[in-house]
Amino acid sequence: MATNAMAVGALVAMYLAVLVLQLNPQLSILSVAASQWFFALFALYGLYLTVVLYFLIVVREFLGSRSLAPAWLSVRLLSWLGAMGAGAAAVITWANLHTYRAVLTADAAERMRQGAIATTVAAVLLLLIAILRASYGKRGSRATGVLLAASMAMSVIVPLALRGPVELSGRLPVPSRLASAEAAPPAPEIPVPPETTVGRRQIDRGTLPRVRLILLDGASLSFIRQRAAAGQLPNLGRLLDRGAAIDLTTPRPAQAAPVWAAAATGKYAPKNGVRSDAVYRVRPDEAEPVDLLPDYCFAYALIEQQFVRSTPVTKHALDARPLWQILSDYNIVSGIVGWPLTSPAHADLGYIVSDRFDEGMDSPLALGDPEAAHPTTAMMAAREAFNIWLEKPVEEVLPGVQSSGLQPQALAEARWDRAYSDIARVLDEQFAPRLTAVRYRGLDSFGHFYLRDAQPELFGALRRATPGRSPLDRYFAFIDNEVGNAMRQLNEGDLLLVVSAFGMEPMPMLKRGLDRLLFRSQHTGSHEAAPPGFLLAYGTNVAYGQFRPGAIVDLTPTVLYYMGLHVGRDMDGFPRTDLFTREFAQDHPVKQIATHGR
Repeated sequence: MATNAMAVGALVAMYLAVLVLQLNPQLSILSVAASQWFFALFALYGLYLTVVLYFLIVVREFLGSRSLAPAWLSVRLLSWLGAMGAGAAAVITWANLHTYRAVLTADAAERMRQGAIATTVAAVLLLLIAILRASYGKRGSRATGVLLAASMAMSVIVPLALRGPVELSGRLPVPSRLASAEAAPPAPEIPVPPETTVGRRQIDRGTLPRVRLILLDGASLSFIRQRAAAGQLPNLGRLLDRGAAIDLTTPRPAQAAPVWAAAATGKYAPKNGVRSDAVYRVRPDEAEPVDLLPDYCFAYALIEQQFVRSTPVTKHALDARPLWQILSDYNIVSGIVGWPLTSPAHADLGYIVSDRFDEGMDSPLALGDPEAAHPTTAMMAAREAFNIWLEKPVEEVLPGVQSSGLQPQALAEARWDRAYSDIARVLDEQFAPRLTAVRYRGLDSFGHFYLRDAQPELFGALRRATPGRSPLDRYFAFIDNEVGNAMRQLNEGDLLLVVSAFGMEPMPMLKRGLDRLLFRSQHTGSHEAAPPGFLLAYGTNVAYGQFRPGAIVDLTPTVLYYMGLHVGRDMDGFPRTDLFTREFAQDHPVKQIATHGR
């Protein structure tokens, strides 16, 4: 019974190893890293599944009217268990293909589809062997055993062969200018025809509108509408009444780095090179890391159980140029605060304060990471703001909330968000940027912990008699105040965009139960399924109403269009001209250029 359970556990680990290789086509099948991933998967899934299967077989032996009495490798047991394992692997592979289609190249997605078909056929074949074995006698034959072994082997070999040793096409050849000057010096200017040039002298910065971006993690438009209808969130309610609103589809995984990389570049992961928040290695010295873990199989347990190490991605992972780099080509000053993938920070024009600046505040001197902000003026302002908010009491960080009932992670995010906001206000006065972007991360943490407290009706309970008392509502009030401050600073022709990368929805009951069973953080909100985010536009040139849905990659093309600049034809997103008045759209046709890459 133990050997049969172990054989099926090893088979399922192989299926999952194939799935990891399909999702990461840059990893060579013949590499040492690929073999290490199999052993890591077997150490987690193989051993746990062996224990579970052995327990089930023992229960069947105890409750059954007739003893199984299996051989060391039983055709009868392996055919049924193998069919179930292959069937589960096929279902998980199809689900991952559907989920991660947007972050795979066309070639990788097609190879994965073919592999899923092969796994499905193998599951059907193993099921037929089990049925035939049960229908035509109890004693196995050598031919049946050979057929079973061949079917199991081919169920792994065929998807691997279809996947190929390594994806040669890989990412699109768009060189990055994000590396430091020492690592990669700027490419020389190449003359282009006058009709396609974006020469700096053609842009009069004095006539450019100012664009303000307020970026949110985990905000849902349905929540804002509900609270605005109840008389709360007056500034966001004004945006809904006097501005444009669209829902934004978000690619999975719904993590900060890949989603905001897509927003900054106007390109999805196959073109911008960022597919998750981190890269994963079985050993620290691996030269070929994995950057996408499979879904629907609790793969992040590999990290929790320390079978796999994760390393956060940096801006060097980007293969496409972000919005602020493009604006520097036009001599346009930008101010970026809290945007992922900006560390180590380097601003050609203006300033950048990375979202990783707060990580350095845990050091004894609380000086922050010197590479997390640029130039020196931004670094000094960031240190001063963070040191001020580090000492603030909870009553000032989030008025009306008692510190005793607040999750430490949510409190820290709220504290740092206020510091980042103050940094932007101070530096805007010094640099006068035409584009300012500030990202607020606190809503994500508050949504994870307090969604049930704020919206119990989503969990089958009665709605709160006094809405607005939950910590999530208190933090939304802070965001609403930030929106109001930005609205008051707008001049004629300026544009305010409030953008949520992804929404928040109730965590499935099964996962909530698993969290309680494993004594983990009691999350009630989740964005794992990538609920839609939103974009709210406000300004004198903005039309009113709800418009057709868009995508997160539409943000950069829309900003470029509104500022009168060229939109790259190689971008996956489109300028949302419908968000603006008909007069503005008629007077400002879309201008295009082949690419903003260098």
